[in-house]
Amino acid sequence: MDAGTLALELVDTLPQGRPGLFNPWADICADDLPTNGPVAKRARLARHLECDPRIILCGEAPGWQGMRHTGLAFTSERLIVDGVIPRVNEQGVRLTTREGPFAEPSATIVWRSLFALQIADQVVMWNAVPLHPFVPGTPRTNRTPTDAELGLGQEALRILTGAFPKAAVIAVGKKAAEQLDRMGIASAAAIRHPANGGARAFAQGLQACVQAGRST
Repeated sequence: MDAGTLALELVDTLPQGRPGLFNPWADICADDLPTNGPVAKRARLARHLECDPRIILCGEAPGWQGMRHTGLAFTSERLIVDGVIPRVNEQGVRLTTREGPFAEPSATIVWRSLFALQIADQVVMWNAVPLHPFVPGTPRTNRTPTDAELGLGQEALRILTGAFPKAAVIAVGKKAAEQLDRMGIASAAAIRHPANGGARAFAQGLQACVQAGRST
């Protein structure tokens, strides 16, 4: 299956227009430029998937400063503008109307770790629920997804892991680990989410996973 088809299959499993849940590949964000609508985000996702990944990094849910605007998990507008995301050649391209590009601490930490381990071009990013959960009426917020909302992401996660059967799946955060376990998808490891003071534990956990993989 080519990357474009895979991207569409993933997106087609997800609902749109739900209160408190934003679908970056179907819903419209008031902060986004007209050139960064759902079509642009789907194309960006397809480019991200154009690889034979060594690792699938599965987080919990998108944040309002990251995937909501980029369509890529653990990826902020700032990282796109800086041109550091492999296969996404949009250096200098603004995505939102904000004076400066949105930056997300977790996204910065994750990509910094991937580059330090020299595996940035060998990883596909995803989330247990690839929809941004926010407090209804206040889209610039994040909240923990409910179990029912996590259920909305199961079909896409199954398709993604099936498309890359050789990739090691690493759960980032408790919700991601629970989702994979609930679905019966074997994970190589479950590591700390980088948010809320978890940066060092995340980096150490990821390094241990990568080193273990290199020794086998």
